[in-house]
Amino acid sequence: MLCLTHLDTPTGKMVAAATDKGLCLFDFQYRYTIDAIMANVVQSTGEQFEERDHPIFAPLQQQIAEYFKGSRKQFDLPLHLVGTPFQIRVWEALLQIPYGETRTYEQQAQLLGDEKAIRAVAGANGKNGIAIIVPCHRVIGKDGSLTGYGGGLARKKMLLDLERKHSGLAQQSSLFD
Repeated sequence: MLCLTHLDTPTGKMVAAATDKGLCLFDFQYRYTIDAIMANVVQSTGEQFEERDHPIFAPLQQQIAEYFKGSRKQFDLPLHLVGTPFQIRVWEALLQIPYGETRTYEQQAQLLGDEKAIRAVAGANGKNGIAIIVPCHRVIGKDGSLTGYGGGLARKKMLLDLERKHSGLAQQSSLFD
């Protein structure tokens, strides 16, 4: 069974789901592709969502609150990544981007061993259903610009600015003015 709950965060209401393997969904409730992401989780796990508690939800809520306060820079929640083998490789690579830093889609593709897979990497990032924790918001355009983010560019900017502020990296103003 997929246990489902909703959490209020500074970025808005988010939906979370977990299996016995770990957190499989944590995304913006009003993201335009949330229904497709949730359908993929159901199809991949063979389970249905049921609104109920799960042991991971209390630590998730605590760690997300700490993240937004700037005191948590790394999450230690068990994850159940649900996707194709390529998507899972992309998402695991996202977990290697340090807090407060960014990478380009090209750098991510190179890390995966195929510098021409930029669009595929971007597509996999777009299907990431574990926002913030699997930090696809840390991936930017080659020219340093903010590019697509399922939660919207304003949220992406907010998350990057928050991390920059609390990372100890020098910043005089907003990261992407």
